[in-house]
Amino acid sequence: MEDFQSALTEREGIEQPLQVNPNLVRRKRRVLSLDDYVSGILKGDRVILSRAITLIESANPEHFDMAQSIIERCLPHSGNSLRIGITGVPGVGKSTFIEAFGKLLTGLGHKVAVLAIDPSSERTKGSILGDKTRMESLSVDPDAFIRPSPSGSTLGGVARKTRESIVLCEAAGFDVIIVETVGVGQSETVVKSMVDFFLLLMLAGAGDELQGIKRGIMEMADGLVINKADGDNKPKAVGAQAQYRMALKLFPKNESCWDVPVEVCSALEGFAIDKVWNMIQRYEALTKGNGYFEKNRTEQNVNIFYNWINFTLQNNFYNDEEKALAIERLLPLIREKKISPYMAASSLI
Repeated sequence: MEDFQSALTEREGIEQPLQVNPNLVRRKRRVLSLDDYVSGILKGDRVILSRAITLIESANPEHFDMAQSIIERCLPHSGNSLRIGITGVPGVGKSTFIEAFGKLLTGLGHKVAVLAIDPSSERTKGSILGDKTRMESLSVDPDAFIRPSPSGSTLGGVARKTRESIVLCEAAGFDVIIVETVGVGQSETVVKSMVDFFLLLMLAGAGDELQGIKRGIMEMADGLVINKADGDNKPKAVGAQAQYRMALKLFPKNESCWDVPVEVCSALEGFAIDKVWNMIQRYEALTKGNGYFEKNRTEQNVNIFYNWINFTLQNNFYNDEEKALAIERLLPLIREKKISPYMAASSLI
């Protein structure tokens, strides 16, 4: 009887190459001093700017003092930009709009920094969308800098360190700072408190033009833009524009004495993007003329003061070893309902 050879018999294959190049030499990144960071940022070195932002976003306590020293050294060189916050529901085309808007600005000679706040993965806590992959043209523009950051658990979808990132970008010479928010229906008050102009992107043709108006966010907006006004959707966008203009007349006058305009545009086709920039320039001229621009910046500093107190208190509380041990002892008691969460928290505080 002939030897039976199964088709499942493993045959001798070719020799597999090494997975790692044996000639590859891994070089450690040079440890930068405080002077290295500051001088690099002031020279507009994007690599050092990125490393500095990573440092201030780090949760490692060892990075904290260095990050604060960098911010303090860069503060005198900041404040000379126009800060624009952009929000809108998912699918409104924020990234496409920002890319078209950013390219317009760099074409006019501006240096643009985009701080794009990505939704955070609940599992890895990292960014999900990756704005650099969604803004291909702007990401390679020599006069633009895009920095995606995970939103974490911060209310409004804004990374806790965005304010510090703005300071560093301004010190690096960027004169227009764009903060893109997640736009997931959370409070956008945090965004408003860190920018000069707050732009709300809207959609038409969804059947809920007026129902979709959220009074709170509409009152905060300095400008409304109905995006995707192209093809068959253009007449719907023009109709929605008229509806929004009528709705805005019911709102009380802004402290800035600015009448909130409503524009239509198509970021995909590049239609009327220049009108949005003209709108923002008119706002800047008006508010700098009547003193509101500077007053708003001053109030932002006050907000930073209170936010920093809250952060420091919370950070010091949870990093205290005795408190950490007490929390570990109390958690099982809370789960077993032997103590109420209110009583447990009161005992710690």
